[in-house]
Amino acid sequence: MSENDRPGDRDWGLRDGGADRAIEGYADRVSVLPGESFGLYVSTTGGPFRAEAFRMGWYGGAQARKVWSSGHLPGAAQPVPDPAGPTRTVSAAGWRPSTRVSTRGWPEGAYLVRLTAGSGEQRYVPVTVRSRQTAGRLVLVNAVATWQAYNAWGGRSLYHGPGGKADYAGRSLAVSCDRPYDGDGAPLFTTYEQPAIALAESLGLSLAYVTSMDLDREPHLLAGARAVVSLGHDEYWSPAIRDRVTAARDAGANLVFLGANACFRRIRLEPSAGRDRRLVVCYKTDWPHDPMHGKDDAAVTADWREPPHARPENSLTGTLYESNGTSAAYVVAEPGHWLFAGTGVTRDTRFANLVGTEYDRVDGGSNTPRPIEILAHSPLVCRGVRSFANSAYYTVPAGAGTFNAGTMRWVESLKGDGAHGIPPATAAFTRRVTENLLRAFAEGPVGHRHPARDNLDAHHPYAGDPIWAHHNLW
Repeated sequence: MSENDRPGDRDWGLRDGGADRAIEGYADRVSVLPGESFGLYVSTTGGPFRAEAFRMGWYGGAQARKVWSSGHLPGAAQPVPDPAGPTRTVSAAGWRPSTRVSTRGWPEGAYLVRLTAGSGEQRYVPVTVRSRQTAGRLVLVNAVATWQAYNAWGGRSLYHGPGGKADYAGRSLAVSCDRPYDGDGAPLFTTYEQPAIALAESLGLSLAYVTSMDLDREPHLLAGARAVVSLGHDEYWSPAIRDRVTAARDAGANLVFLGANACFRRIRLEPSAGRDRRLVVCYKTDWPHDPMHGKDDAAVTADWREPPHARPENSLTGTLYESNGTSAAYVVAEPGHWLFAGTGVTRDTRFANLVGTEYDRVDGGSNTPRPIEILAHSPLVCRGVRSFANSAYYTVPAGAGTFNAGTMRWVESLKGDGAHGIPPATAAFTRRVTENLLRAFAEGPVGHRHPARDNLDAHHPYAGDPIWAHHNLW
């Protein structure tokens, strides 16, 4: 019996979020190999608690299977630590461990551990049971580094301090994995990754699971992979991650970017509290204060496209992140493309609000891979400036193909729940395109069967084009 033929458990959601800090926790390892264990650190005001582990998949539409439960465990409130050091890092590494969880018998995959307080409140703790090897498989990457960058538990993220979005100066310059996630405990996973995982598993493909941390640590993890899938929000990449994904592409592995703003920030992963790769370092605009500045400029944590060692991300992703804070219709430019097979679209077919809130665009400059096909060309206005969002597809001599959706809402739309004003029927389009994409990419170098047919010259800049006016890249 295959894993997804097993009975699923539809009751994997959170029934009662409850008050802030009613229950929350973290795992002391981002990922483990099957059979390894991890420590679970929990704080709760609700007395004894329970933990249950759900493997996320398809399972006939249930989308999860419960593989473990703890019974009742003693629980108590644990403190929110103060930020430490010049990086203002919040770490709960000093918490008392609550239990140790063995993954013996757990299949590879992405998991949510659901914590339930004695008083009923619930939160998630994400953990990945990773694949030891990826040869011949389609690799799904959990973007843990990006999850932590946005995690404001303890009052600080890489974006802001306790004063909220206006408190940029109070932000952390390094964030620790040794703390719970805010929100439901796994907000970026449930929003930008789980819907795509459910779809991928429904197709019966040979899948592998890794995290961004694993790609940084293991030089040969992508050896022989058929395709590498960056899910809906995968912004923070170390040089090692980028180099290994690029090498996989150049060896024939297809690449998929199901969001926007991928590979935008350059980071370092460092040890924390004696644990490997638990600290995500990114100085961003404070990069002149990065300790690596002047010592190893390629390791300085700034935006990839910025000094002191600029490497714009579009040489890998095909598109450049342009801006955020927009909502616009997705407009089909090449209806005859094989990725759109079975969707019934025609030129200029529109899907309301599918573009947003962040978006990418093909810039046509020297870093743009060629040949490249613009598949969607969606007019928008962002921060008062007219521009476009693009979905794009390019191929390289080794035969690898790369697809970039160019919008953050692609994976969200797969749910068909009407979020962001995206009509539920749009899910039929994005699901079919994603199915076409994953099936073809899982077969090996797709460029041998579907070489990109360059159409960049058909999409010229226009009066007021922000790329033309400010970068002169065309």
